[in-house]
Amino acid sequence: PSFQPPLPSCSRLQTPDPRLPDSPMFRFEKLDVWQKSIAFSKAVYELTARFPGDERFGLTSQMRRASVSISSNIAEGSGRKGDTEFIRFLDIAYGSVLEVVSQLHLSRSLGFLTEVNFPSAYALAEELTRMLSGLRSSLEPGRRG
Repeated sequence: PSFQPPLPSCSRLQTPDPRLPDSPMFRFEKLDVWQKSIAFSKAVYELTARFPGDERFGLTSQMRRASVSISSNIAEGSGRKGDTEFIRFLDIAYGSVLEVVSQLHLSRSLGFLTEVNFPSAYALAEELTRMLSGLRSSLEPGRRG
């Protein structure tokens, strides 16, 4: 058994319900857009696993970092003090989706992606940008009901 450091004792520390697998603990974990961004990142990892080995430190690494940045910025932004800051992080996440889309095009043109897996990855990116835009709009001043 590996060493597990003890959790800090704190009356406000919440733990997920052990009866429920993957029960959300943090605000961002409840967001559909965050869950979708995790799925998108997983898809990017699976696609880039098939790239040539000499791309490991190039396009593969860049696409993976950009895809991970999406969920990371959603998570970080959700913990900020106000909606204005959260919106800023959503904008960064949106930009990271666009970065991956650009890299998908390059990957296809280099023959790393097929005409089958490119459209499915592109469709995931489109859905993610719509979700990010929708969440962003709902947080804008004057838009909340």
